[in-house]
Amino acid sequence: MSRTDFLAGYGAAQAFPGPLFTFAAYLGAVTEHGPSGLAGAGIALVAIFLPSALLVVGALPFWTRLRESRLARRALMGVNAGVVGILAAALYDPVFTEGVPSVRAFVLAVCAFVALLAWKAPPWAVVIGAGVIGGLVL
Repeated sequence: MSRTDFLAGYGAAQAFPGPLFTFAAYLGAVTEHGPSGLAGAGIALVAIFLPSALLVVGALPFWTRLRESRLARRALMGVNAGVVGILAAALYDPVFTEGVPSVRAFVLAVCAFVALLAWKAPPWAVVIGAGVIGGLVL
């Protein structure tokens, strides 16, 4: 798949709840190898849900002990840190490197970020506003 298709799906998935699952379905639908379309989307959704579902089913009998285990809590903190690192790497390349190609685009991204965090603007308004401003300025 092209970088453009990847970025289009990544950006669109961020507009929906559960972006990881939405993005997985999108990737399955547009893949160039193996089944694509609805079959590919279905396979990708099953593939992303199945490991966590099996983990829950497998851990359920031991849940009380796991909740009280200091080692398990520490391991989970390490897994969480790893996931944040992977997401940060994906945010940088290709999202930041392809999606913010100029100083103007960077300034717009920073303004949108400030509008979300500091001014508590609704995300839908920031997306629409950034789209309009980007269409006029970029």
